[in-house]
Amino acid sequence: MTHVVVSVPTEQLAEDLTPPPEGVEVIVWDLSTPAPRPVIDIVVPPYLGGGRRLPMLETVETRLVQGQSIGYEGMKERLPEGTLFANAASVHETSTAELAVALTLAAQRGIPHFVHSQISESWTTAFTPSLADRRVLLLGYGGVGKAVAARLQGFEVEIVPVASRAREEDGVVVHGVSELPELLPGADILITTLPGGESTRHIIDDEVLSALPDGALVVNVGRGPLIDTDALVRHVEHGRIRAALDVTDPEPLPPGHPLWRLPGVLVSPHVGGASDAMRPRIARLVRTQAERMVRGEPALNVVLDGTR
Repeated sequence: MTHVVVSVPTEQLAEDLTPPPEGVEVIVWDLSTPAPRPVIDIVVPPYLGGGRRLPMLETVETRLVQGQSIGYEGMKERLPEGTLFANAASVHETSTAELAVALTLAAQRGIPHFVHSQISESWTTAFTPSLADRRVLLLGYGGVGKAVAARLQGFEVEIVPVASRAREEDGVVVHGVSELPELLPGADILITTLPGGESTRHIIDDEVLSALPDGALVVNVGRGPLIDTDALVRHVEHGRIRAALDVTDPEPLPPGHPLWRLPGVLVSPHVGGASDAMRPRIARLVRTQAERMVRGEPALNVVLDGTR
């Protein structure tokens, strides 16, 4: 039987993989030291800060690097040439979608205002926008976008999915990104779940923000550079646009940045996937990858094939 060695960055993940699948050996290596074996078939880098340690992969022969995030921008340049890399699709969609809906609800129903009132022990009422009856533009209709759409179904909203290309998928009409200029003026809420990278950088720019109606809410759970921050700040300062952001550009958001203090902006510190739903799901994905390797089957979620 094929023997597959899998390294994981923490004792906790190793424990979650116990007992390992037949034919699989699990060892702990967080890439902060030289590789404990000359050959490790599957390497799982740390979830946070793992990118800085990727040069250690030069010290080991590996068949697959399994990331713990959905995003993988910048990974190609950091990985040794020839490295197969898989992202963590199926791990973070649920948690990220939960946060997207939570941020949307919190911004619509004025939860930050009520939190401040509670701190000051002030019984201050407010009449707020609802989520019901709003038209929600979903910019990005991959795993996270579909998870957001599923969770919005019960809120009596009109969901308008937008992706890189127009199509009909499982009975859902998905608009192409080229249709954005026509769709933006009728959108009450814009939620973006797109990945990062040059192709999506500043996809939400001054032109897009200007096309949204007054009072529209922009929610970003994708990557910070999707939004032109300077343009967003200008629109918020003028009271045109509100924002609920789990990701920002720059990130972390530095002290003194206007997004911290502007009325109408809600910020969470990039915690879309940071819930206890991650732990069993990443273990399940690593287990599946190892089992597939034992059987001689190709890895799932391969997003980089090792070519330059």
